Amino acid sequence: MHFETQVERILMQLRRFFGALVVLLAVASAAGAHDFPTNTLATGLVRITPSRIDLLIRVPLDVLHAIPFPMKGETYDLSAAEAALRQALIGIGEAVTIADGDRRLIADSSRARLSLPSDRSFAAFDAAATHIAAPPEPDTKIVYDQGYLDARYSYPLRNPGASLSIRTMLASDLGDRFKLSLRVLRADGGSSAFVLTSAAGAVPLDPSWHQAAASFVWLGIKHILSGQDHLLFLLCLLIPLRRLRNLVAVITAFTLGHSITLVGAALNLAPTGPWFPPWVETAIAASIVYMALENIMDADVRHRWMLAAGFGLVHGFGFSYVLRDEIAFAGSQLVAALAAFNLGIELGQLLFVAAVLPALAFLLRSVPSRRMGIIVLSAIIAHTAWHWMMDRWDALAKTPWPAPTSPDMMILARWAAVVLAIWGIARVLAAWKGARSRIDAGNAPASSPEHLVAQPSTLGTHVRSRHESPRAMTGTRGTDVSDRPAA
Repeated sequence: MHFETQVERILMQLRRFFGALVVLLAVASAAGAHDFPTNTLATGLVRITPSRIDLLIRVPLDVLHAIPFPMKGETYDLSAAEAALRQALIGIGEAVTIADGDRRLIADSSRARLSLPSDRSFAAFDAAATHIAAPPEPDTKIVYDQGYLDARYSYPLRNPGASLSIRTMLASDLGDRFKLSLRVLRADGGSSAFVLTSAAGAVPLDPSWHQAAASFVWLGIKHILSGQDHLLFLLCLLIPLRRLRNLVAVITAFTLGHSITLVGAALNLAPTGPWFPPWVETAIAASIVYMALENIMDADVRHRWMLAAGFGLVHGFGFSYVLRDEIAFAGSQLVAALAAFNLGIELGQLLFVAAVLPALAFLLRSVPSRRMGIIVLSAIIAHTAWHWMMDRWDALAKTPWPAPTSPDMMILARWAAVVLAIWGIARVLAAWKGARSRIDAGNAPASSPEHLVAQPSTLGTHVRSRHESPRAMTGTRGTDVSDRPAA
Protein backbone atom coordinates (compact mmCIF):
# COMPACT_ATOMS: atom_id res chain seq x y z
CA MET A 1 0.00 0.00 0.00
CA HIS A 2 2.83 2.34 0.89
CA PHE A 3 4.60 1.43 -2.37
CA GLU A 4 1.49 2.30 -4.41
CA THR A 5 1.23 5.68 -2.67
CA GLN A 6 4.84 6.45 -3.52
CA VAL A 7 4.24 5.49 -7.16
CA GLU A 8 1.21 7.79 -7.33
CA ARG A 9 3.23 10.68 -5.91
CA ILE A 10 6.03 10.09 -8.41
CA LEU A 11 3.56 10.00 -11.29
CA MET A 12 1.94 13.24 -10.06
CA GLN A 13 5.34 14.95 -9.89
CA LEU A 14 6.13 13.75 -13.41
CA ARG A 15 2.83 15.11 -14.71
CA ARG A 16 3.55 18.49 -13.09
CA PHE A 17 7.06 18.54 -14.50
CA PHE A 18 5.96 17.78 -18.03
CA GLY A 19 3.07 20.23 -17.73
CA ALA A 20 5.46 23.03 -16.76
CA LEU A 21 7.77 21.95 -19.56
CA VAL A 22 4.89 22.25 -22.02
CA VAL A 23 4.21 25.83 -20.91
CA LEU A 24 7.88 26.75 -21.30
CA LEU A 25 7.96 25.15 -24.74
CA ALA A 26 4.79 27.01 -25.63
CA VAL A 27 6.41 30.32 -24.81
CA ALA A 28 9.59 29.37 -26.70
CA SER A 29 7.52 28.32 -29.70
CA ALA A 30 5.59 31.59 -29.57
CA ALA A 31 8.83 33.57 -29.52
CA GLY A 32 10.10 31.58 -32.48
CA ALA A 33 6.88 31.86 -34.45
CA HIS A 34 6.88 35.67 -34.32
CA ASP A 35 8.96 38.36 -32.69
CA PHE A 36 6.59 39.21 -29.89
CA PRO A 37 3.15 38.02 -28.71
CA THR A 38 0.34 40.36 -29.65
CA ASN A 39 -1.41 39.76 -26.32
CA THR A 40 0.82 39.96 -23.25
CA LEU A 41 -1.78 40.19 -20.49
CA ALA A 42 -3.39 37.36 -18.55
CA THR A 43 -6.37 37.99 -16.27
CA GLY A 44 -6.95 36.38 -12.89
CA LEU A 45 -9.76 36.40 -10.33
CA VAL A 46 -9.28 35.00 -6.82
CA ARG A 47 -12.06 34.45 -4.29
CA ILE A 48 -11.15 33.56 -0.71
CA THR A 49 -13.70 31.92 1.59
CA PRO A 50 -13.13 30.40 5.04
CA SER A 51 -12.79 26.91 3.57
CA ARG A 52 -11.71 27.34 -0.07
CA ILE A 53 -9.77 29.44 -2.53
CA ASP A 54 -10.86 29.63 -6.15
CA LEU A 55 -8.59 30.90 -8.91
CA LEU A 56 -10.02 31.79 -12.32
CA ILE A 57 -7.43 32.62 -14.95
CA ARG A 58 -7.60 33.66 -18.59
CA VAL A 59 -4.42 33.10 -20.66
CA PRO A 60 -4.03 34.26 -24.27
CA LEU A 61 -3.56 31.41 -26.71
CA ASP A 62 -0.89 33.58 -28.26
CA VAL A 63 1.63 32.26 -25.70
CA LEU A 64 0.49 28.62 -25.70
CA HIS A 65 1.54 27.57 -29.18
CA ALA A 66 3.28 24.37 -28.06
CA ILE A 67 0.12 22.86 -26.60
CA PRO A 68 -1.25 20.60 -29.37
CA PHE A 69 -4.77 21.93 -29.75
CA PRO A 70 -6.45 20.10 -32.64
CA MET A 71 -7.34 22.21 -35.64
CA LYS A 72 -9.98 22.24 -38.36
CA GLY A 73 -8.45 24.39 -41.02
CA GLU A 74 -7.88 27.82 -39.49
CA THR A 75 -10.03 27.22 -36.38
CA TYR A 76 -9.66 25.06 -33.27
CA ASP A 77 -11.48 21.71 -33.17
CA LEU A 78 -13.30 22.22 -29.87
CA SER A 79 -14.91 18.77 -29.91
CA ALA A 80 -11.50 17.06 -29.81
CA ALA A 81 -9.66 19.47 -27.46
CA GLU A 82 -10.12 17.55 -24.18
CA ALA A 83 -6.60 16.08 -24.02
CA ALA A 84 -4.97 19.39 -24.87
CA LEU A 85 -7.05 21.15 -22.21
CA ARG A 86 -5.88 18.67 -19.56
CA GLN A 87 -2.29 19.28 -20.60
CA ALA A 88 -2.81 23.05 -20.40
CA LEU A 89 -4.39 22.72 -16.94
CA ILE A 90 -1.30 20.94 -15.64
CA GLY A 91 1.11 23.46 -17.15
CA ILE A 92 -0.72 26.58 -16.02
CA GLY A 93 -1.27 25.06 -12.57
CA GLU A 94 2.49 24.66 -12.26
CA ALA A 95 3.20 28.16 -13.52
CA VAL A 96 0.68 29.97 -11.27
CA THR A 97 0.86 28.71 -7.68
CA ILE A 98 -0.86 29.63 -4.41
CA ALA A 99 0.84 28.90 -1.08
CA ASP A 100 -0.14 28.91 2.58
CA GLY A 101 3.07 30.15 4.16
CA ASP A 102 5.76 27.77 2.85
CA ARG A 103 3.24 25.07 1.90
CA ARG A 104 2.02 25.05 -1.66
CA LEU A 105 -1.69 24.41 -2.05
CA ILE A 106 -2.82 21.59 -4.35
CA ALA A 107 -6.06 22.01 -6.30
CA ASP A 108 -8.58 19.25 -5.72
CA SER A 109 -10.57 20.21 -8.84
CA SER A 110 -9.87 22.06 -12.06
CA ARG A 111 -11.57 22.77 -15.35
CA ALA A 112 -10.69 24.57 -18.59
CA ARG A 113 -12.20 25.64 -21.90
CA LEU A 114 -11.38 27.77 -24.92
CA SER A 115 -13.12 31.11 -25.37
CA LEU A 116 -13.66 33.66 -28.08
CA PRO A 117 -11.62 36.89 -27.96
CA SER A 118 -14.92 38.81 -27.76
CA ASP A 119 -15.97 37.14 -24.48
CA ARG A 120 -16.31 39.58 -21.54
CA SER A 121 -17.26 37.19 -18.74
CA PHE A 122 -14.07 37.89 -16.72
CA ALA A 123 -15.44 41.27 -15.70
CA ALA A 124 -17.00 39.56 -12.64
CA PHE A 125 -16.15 36.39 -10.69
CA ASP A 126 -19.57 34.72 -10.85
CA ALA A 127 -19.93 35.41 -14.56
CA ALA A 128 -16.46 34.00 -15.26
CA ALA A 129 -17.12 30.89 -13.13
CA THR A 130 -20.39 30.22 -14.94
CA HIS A 131 -18.69 30.70 -18.30
CA ILE A 132 -15.88 28.22 -17.49
CA ALA A 133 -18.35 25.60 -16.25
CA ALA A 134 -20.36 25.71 -19.49
CA PRO A 135 -19.08 23.96 -22.64
CA PRO A 136 -18.64 26.04 -25.82
CA GLU A 137 -21.57 26.26 -28.17
CA PRO A 138 -21.37 23.60 -30.91
CA ASP A 139 -21.09 26.18 -33.67
CA THR A 140 -18.38 28.26 -31.91
CA LYS A 141 -15.43 29.00 -34.19
CA ILE A 142 -12.23 30.27 -32.62
CA VAL A 143 -9.58 31.33 -35.12
CA TYR A 144 -6.05 30.10 -34.45
CA ASP A 145 -4.14 32.29 -32.02
CA GLN A 146 -7.10 34.64 -31.49
CA GLY A 147 -8.81 33.38 -28.34
CA TYR A 148 -8.21 32.54 -24.69
CA LEU A 149 -7.77 29.51 -22.50
CA ASP A 150 -9.97 29.97 -19.41
CA ALA A 151 -9.32 27.77 -16.37
CA ARG A 152 -10.60 27.35 -12.84
CA TYR A 153 -8.64 25.86 -9.92
CA SER A 154 -10.23 25.16 -6.54
CA TYR A 155 -8.04 24.70 -3.46
CA PRO A 156 -9.12 23.47 -0.01
CA LEU A 157 -8.13 25.85 2.77
CA ARG A 158 -7.37 24.18 6.09
CA ASN A 159 -6.42 27.31 8.02
CA PRO A 160 -8.92 30.21 7.68
CA GLY A 161 -6.30 32.65 8.99
CA ALA A 162 -3.66 31.45 6.57
CA SER A 163 -0.97 33.73 5.17
CA LEU A 164 -1.71 33.23 1.49
CA SER A 165 0.52 34.24 -1.40
CA ILE A 166 0.48 33.82 -5.18
CA ARG A 167 3.33 33.50 -7.65
CA THR A 168 3.28 33.51 -11.45
CA MET A 169 5.86 32.15 -13.85
CA LEU A 170 3.69 32.45 -16.95
CA ALA A 171 5.82 33.50 -19.92
CA SER A 172 8.72 34.17 -17.57
CA ASP A 173 11.16 34.58 -20.46
CA LEU A 174 9.25 37.73 -21.49
CA GLY A 175 10.04 39.28 -18.10
CA ASP A 176 8.03 42.36 -17.17
CA ARG A 177 6.44 42.51 -20.62
CA PHE A 178 4.03 39.70 -19.76
CA LYS A 179 1.70 40.56 -16.87
CA LEU A 180 -1.01 38.91 -14.81
CA SER A 181 -3.76 41.35 -13.86
CA LEU A 182 -5.21 39.93 -10.64
CA ARG A 183 -8.28 40.89 -8.61
CA VAL A 184 -8.68 39.35 -5.15
CA LEU A 185 -12.03 39.06 -3.36
CA ARG A 186 -11.30 38.56 0.32
CA ALA A 187 -13.40 36.70 2.88
CA ASP A 188 -14.20 39.96 4.75
CA GLY A 189 -15.86 41.40 1.65
CA GLY A 190 -12.96 43.63 0.68
CA SER A 191 -11.11 43.46 -2.59
CA SER A 192 -7.85 44.54 -4.16
CA ALA A 193 -6.38 44.54 -7.65
CA PHE A 194 -2.78 44.52 -8.76
CA VAL A 195 -0.52 43.47 -11.61
CA LEU A 196 2.05 40.69 -11.27
CA THR A 197 5.03 39.67 -13.34
CA SER A 198 7.35 36.69 -13.03
CA ALA A 199 9.90 38.96 -11.33
CA ALA A 200 7.53 39.83 -8.47
CA GLY A 201 8.06 36.54 -6.63
CA ALA A 202 5.53 35.38 -4.06
CA VAL A 203 3.03 38.19 -3.41
CA PRO A 204 0.75 38.06 -0.32
CA LEU A 205 -2.93 38.00 -1.26
CA ASP A 206 -3.91 39.75 1.98
CA PRO A 207 -0.70 40.69 3.82
CA SER A 208 -0.52 41.26 7.55
CA TRP A 209 0.41 44.74 8.71
CA HIS A 210 4.05 43.79 9.31
CA GLN A 211 4.34 42.16 5.87
CA ALA A 212 2.90 45.26 4.23
CA ALA A 213 5.10 47.53 6.34
CA ALA A 214 8.30 45.66 5.50
CA SER A 215 7.66 45.65 1.76
CA PHE A 216 6.60 49.31 1.61
CA VAL A 217 9.51 50.53 3.73
CA TRP A 218 11.85 48.90 1.25
CA LEU A 219 9.84 50.36 -1.64
CA GLY A 220 10.21 53.87 -0.18
CA ILE A 221 13.96 53.48 0.31
CA LYS A 222 14.45 52.23 -3.25
CA HIS A 223 12.34 55.02 -4.71
CA ILE A 224 14.07 57.94 -2.99
CA LEU A 225 17.57 56.56 -3.66
CA SER A 226 16.77 55.99 -7.34
CA GLY A 227 15.04 59.35 -7.86
CA GLN A 228 17.69 61.67 -9.27
CA ASP A 229 15.49 64.76 -9.17
CA HIS A 230 14.53 64.28 -5.50
CA LEU A 231 18.17 63.72 -4.52
CA LEU A 232 19.34 66.82 -6.43
CA PHE A 233 16.70 68.89 -4.65
CA LEU A 234 17.90 67.60 -1.28
CA LEU A 235 21.49 68.38 -2.26
CA CYS A 236 20.49 71.94 -3.16
CA LEU A 237 18.89 72.32 0.24
CA LEU A 238 22.03 71.07 2.02
CA ILE A 239 24.81 72.88 0.11
CA PRO A 240 24.79 76.23 1.99
CA LEU A 241 23.80 74.87 5.42
CA ARG A 242 26.48 74.76 8.11
CA ARG A 243 24.50 74.58 11.35
CA LEU A 244 22.87 71.38 12.55
CA ARG A 245 19.80 73.32 13.72
CA ASN A 246 19.11 74.66 10.23
CA LEU A 247 19.75 71.24 8.71
CA VAL A 248 17.23 69.52 11.00
CA ALA A 249 14.63 72.24 10.39
CA VAL A 250 14.94 71.97 6.59
CA ILE A 251 14.77 68.16 6.46
CA THR A 252 11.81 68.11 8.86
CA ALA A 253 9.92 70.73 6.86
CA PHE A 254 10.52 68.89 3.58
CA THR A 255 9.32 65.66 5.20
CA LEU A 256 6.11 67.25 6.50
CA GLY A 257 5.41 68.87 3.13
CA HIS A 258 5.72 65.77 0.98
CA SER A 259 3.94 63.61 3.59
CA ILE A 260 0.80 65.74 3.26
CA THR A 261 0.47 65.42 -0.51
CA LEU A 262 1.66 61.79 -0.52
CA VAL A 263 -1.15 60.74 1.81
CA GLY A 264 -3.66 62.97 0.04
CA ALA A 265 -2.83 61.51 -3.37
CA ALA A 266 -3.01 57.96 -2.01
CA LEU A 267 -6.53 58.75 -0.78
CA ASN A 268 -7.54 59.97 -4.27
CA LEU A 269 -7.48 63.64 -3.29
CA ALA A 270 -5.13 64.66 -6.10
CA PRO A 271 -6.16 66.15 -9.46
CA THR A 272 -6.72 63.60 -12.19
CA GLY A 273 -6.08 63.70 -15.90
CA PRO A 274 -3.10 63.17 -18.20
CA TRP A 275 -1.88 66.76 -17.66
CA PHE A 276 -1.15 66.42 -13.94
CA PRO A 277 1.84 63.97 -13.93
CA PRO A 278 3.89 66.01 -16.46
CA TRP A 279 2.96 69.18 -14.56
CA VAL A 280 4.30 67.67 -11.32
CA GLU A 281 7.52 66.51 -13.01
CA THR A 282 8.03 69.97 -14.51
CA ALA A 283 7.41 71.65 -11.15
CA ILE A 284 9.91 69.31 -9.45
CA ALA A 285 12.60 70.27 -11.97
CA ALA A 286 11.70 73.96 -11.51
CA SER A 287 12.09 73.60 -7.73
CA ILE A 288 15.65 72.36 -8.23
CA VAL A 289 16.49 75.27 -10.53
CA TYR A 290 15.07 77.77 -8.04
CA MET A 291 16.98 76.36 -5.05
CA ALA A 292 20.22 76.25 -7.05
CA LEU A 293 19.78 79.90 -8.06
CA GLU A 294 19.14 80.81 -4.41
CA ASN A 295 22.45 79.19 -3.49
CA ILE A 296 24.24 81.13 -6.23
CA MET A 297 22.72 84.46 -5.08
CA ASP A 298 23.64 83.71 -1.44
CA ALA A 299 20.07 83.99 -0.15
CA ASP A 300 19.32 83.94 3.57
CA VAL A 301 19.11 80.31 4.70
CA ARG A 302 17.36 81.04 8.00
CA HIS A 303 13.95 80.71 6.34
CA ARG A 304 14.90 77.91 3.96
CA TRP A 305 12.74 75.49 5.93
CA MET A 306 9.67 77.37 4.67
CA LEU A 307 10.69 76.81 1.04
CA ALA A 308 11.47 73.18 1.80
CA ALA A 309 7.96 72.67 3.14
CA GLY A 310 6.35 74.37 0.13
CA PHE A 311 8.35 72.46 -2.47
CA GLY A 312 7.85 69.29 -0.43
CA LEU A 313 4.17 69.48 -1.34
CA VAL A 314 5.08 69.16 -5.03
CA HIS A 315 7.59 66.35 -4.46
CA GLY A 316 4.96 64.44 -2.49
CA PHE A 317 2.83 64.14 -5.62
CA GLY A 318 5.86 62.71 -7.39
CA PHE A 319 6.30 60.10 -4.65
CA SER A 320 2.61 59.22 -4.90
CA TYR A 321 2.89 57.90 -8.46
CA VAL A 322 5.03 54.98 -7.30
CA LEU A 323 2.72 54.38 -4.35
CA ARG A 324 -0.36 54.50 -6.57
CA ASP A 325 0.96 51.65 -8.72
CA GLU A 326 1.89 49.53 -5.70
CA ILE A 327 -0.76 50.35 -3.08
CA ALA A 328 -2.95 47.43 -4.15
CA PHE A 329 -0.27 45.06 -2.82
CA ALA A 330 -1.11 46.32 0.68
CA GLY A 331 -4.47 44.54 0.63
CA SER A 332 -6.45 45.74 3.63
CA GLN A 333 -3.36 47.31 5.27
CA LEU A 334 -3.67 50.73 3.63
CA VAL A 335 -2.68 52.75 6.71
CA ALA A 336 0.33 50.55 7.45
CA ALA A 337 1.46 50.76 3.81
CA LEU A 338 1.18 54.56 3.73
CA ALA A 339 3.11 54.97 6.98
CA ALA A 340 5.74 52.43 5.95
CA PHE A 341 6.28 53.96 2.50
CA ASN A 342 6.72 57.39 4.06
CA LEU A 343 9.10 55.94 6.63
CA GLY A 344 11.08 54.31 3.85
CA ILE A 345 11.41 57.67 2.09
CA GLU A 346 12.66 59.28 5.31
CA LEU A 347 15.17 56.50 5.89
CA GLY A 348 16.39 56.90 2.33
CA GLN A 349 16.74 60.64 2.87
CA LEU A 350 18.75 60.09 6.04
CA LEU A 351 21.03 57.64 4.26
CA PHE A 352 21.59 60.17 1.48
CA VAL A 353 22.23 63.04 3.92
CA ALA A 354 24.61 60.91 6.00
CA ALA A 355 26.59 60.01 2.87
CA VAL A 356 26.56 63.46 1.25
CA LEU A 357 27.33 65.76 4.19
CA PRO A 358 30.89 64.50 4.85
CA ALA A 359 31.66 64.50 1.12
CA LEU A 360 30.19 67.99 0.74
CA ALA A 361 32.16 69.33 3.70
CA PHE A 362 35.39 67.84 2.32
CA LEU A 363 34.71 69.26 -1.14
CA LEU A 364 34.02 72.78 0.11
CA ARG A 365 37.13 72.70 2.31
CA SER A 366 39.24 71.61 -0.65
CA VAL A 367 38.50 74.69 -2.76
CA PRO A 368 40.20 78.06 -2.12
CA SER A 369 36.86 79.75 -1.38
CA ARG A 370 33.85 78.04 0.18
CA ARG A 371 31.58 80.62 -1.45
CA MET A 372 33.02 79.90 -4.88
CA GLY A 373 32.60 76.17 -4.33
CA ILE A 374 28.90 76.66 -3.50
CA ILE A 375 28.41 78.76 -6.65
CA VAL A 376 30.11 76.26 -8.98
CA LEU A 377 28.31 73.23 -7.53
CA SER A 378 24.92 74.98 -7.61
CA ALA A 379 25.50 76.15 -11.19
CA ILE A 380 26.15 72.58 -12.33
CA ILE A 381 22.94 71.42 -10.65
CA ALA A 382 20.96 74.33 -12.09
CA HIS A 383 22.22 73.52 -15.60
CA THR A 384 21.15 69.87 -15.27
CA ALA A 385 17.74 70.69 -13.79
CA TRP A 386 17.13 73.37 -16.43
CA HIS A 387 17.40 70.79 -19.21
CA TRP A 388 15.04 68.48 -17.28
CA MET A 389 12.58 71.31 -16.87
CA MET A 390 12.65 72.18 -20.59
CA ASP A 391 12.18 68.55 -21.67
CA ARG A 392 9.30 68.09 -19.25
CA TRP A 393 7.76 71.37 -20.28
CA ASP A 394 7.73 70.16 -23.88
CA ALA A 395 5.87 67.03 -22.77
CA LEU A 396 3.44 69.12 -20.71
CA ALA A 397 2.79 71.53 -23.60
CA LYS A 398 1.79 68.60 -25.82
CA THR A 399 -0.68 67.27 -23.25
CA PRO A 400 -4.29 68.42 -23.73
CA TRP A 401 -5.67 70.30 -20.76
CA PRO A 402 -9.22 69.26 -19.86
CA ALA A 403 -12.02 71.72 -19.30
CA PRO A 404 -12.35 72.43 -15.57
CA THR A 405 -15.13 70.55 -13.82
CA SER A 406 -16.72 71.02 -10.42
CA PRO A 407 -14.90 68.03 -8.81
CA ASP A 408 -11.55 69.28 -10.15
CA MET A 409 -12.20 72.77 -8.84
CA MET A 410 -13.10 71.36 -5.43
CA ILE A 411 -9.85 69.40 -5.32
CA LEU A 412 -7.82 72.46 -6.30
CA ALA A 413 -9.65 74.56 -3.70
CA ARG A 414 -8.81 72.03 -0.98
CA TRP A 415 -5.13 71.97 -1.88
CA ALA A 416 -5.07 75.76 -2.09
CA ALA A 417 -6.48 75.84 1.44
CA VAL A 418 -3.76 73.40 2.56
CA VAL A 419 -1.04 75.55 1.02
CA LEU A 420 -2.43 78.71 2.65
CA ALA A 421 -2.67 76.93 6.00
CA ILE A 422 0.93 75.75 5.78
CA TRP A 423 2.07 79.23 4.76
CA GLY A 424 0.17 80.75 7.68
CA ILE A 425 1.62 78.28 10.17
CA ALA A 426 5.10 78.93 8.80
CA ARG A 427 4.65 82.68 9.21
CA VAL A 428 3.41 82.26 12.77
CA LEU A 429 6.36 80.03 13.64
CA ALA A 430 8.80 82.49 12.09
CA ALA A 431 7.24 85.40 14.01
CA TRP A 432 7.27 83.40 17.25
CA LYS A 433 10.91 82.51 16.73
CA GLY A 434 11.79 86.17 16.12
CA ALA A 435 9.85 87.28 19.20
CA ARG A 436 11.62 84.69 21.37
CA SER A 437 14.98 85.93 20.11
CA ARG A 438 14.09 89.53 20.99
CA ILE A 439 12.82 88.52 24.44
CA ASP A 440 15.98 86.54 25.13
CA ALA A 441 18.09 89.53 24.06
CA GLY A 442 16.07 91.85 26.31
CA ASN A 443 16.43 89.57 29.33
CA ALA A 444 20.22 89.34 29.00
CA PRO A 445 22.08 90.96 32.05
CA ALA A 446 23.30 94.49 31.21
CA SER A 447 26.57 96.06 32.42
CA SER A 448 25.93 98.66 35.15
CA PRO A 449 27.89 100.46 37.90
CA GLU A 450 26.17 98.32 40.51
CA HIS A 451 27.24 95.22 38.65
CA LEU A 452 30.80 96.41 38.53
CA VAL A 453 30.84 97.44 42.20
CA ALA A 454 29.89 93.89 43.09
CA GLN A 455 33.20 92.82 41.50
CA PRO A 456 35.85 95.14 42.98
CA SER A 457 38.76 93.12 41.69
CA THR A 458 37.57 93.56 38.14
CA LEU A 459 37.07 97.32 38.63
CA GLY A 460 40.56 97.66 40.04
CA THR A 461 42.00 95.84 37.12
CA HIS A 462 40.30 98.25 34.69
CA VAL A 463 41.57 101.31 36.59
CA ARG A 464 45.12 100.06 36.87
CA SER A 465 45.10 99.06 33.27
CA ARG A 466 44.17 102.62 32.21
CA HIS A 467 46.91 104.27 34.27
CA GLU A 468 49.64 101.74 33.78
CA SER A 469 49.29 101.22 30.05
CA PRO A 470 47.49 104.08 28.29
CA ARG A 471 48.37 102.81 24.82
CA ALA A 472 46.76 99.46 25.51
CA MET A 473 43.39 101.20 25.60
CA THR A 474 43.80 102.81 22.21
CA GLY A 475 41.36 101.51 19.60
CA THR A 476 39.14 99.70 22.13
CA ARG A 477 35.42 99.93 21.55
CA GLY A 478 33.07 101.48 24.14
CA THR A 479 33.94 103.41 27.30
CA ASP A 480 34.70 101.76 30.58
CA VAL A 481 32.96 103.10 33.69
CA SER A 482 36.37 104.14 35.05
CA ASP A 483 36.72 106.56 32.10
CA ARG A 484 33.78 108.61 33.24
CA PRO A 485 34.61 111.91 35.11
CA ALA A 486 33.92 111.92 38.82
CA ALA A 487 30.69 113.52 39.90
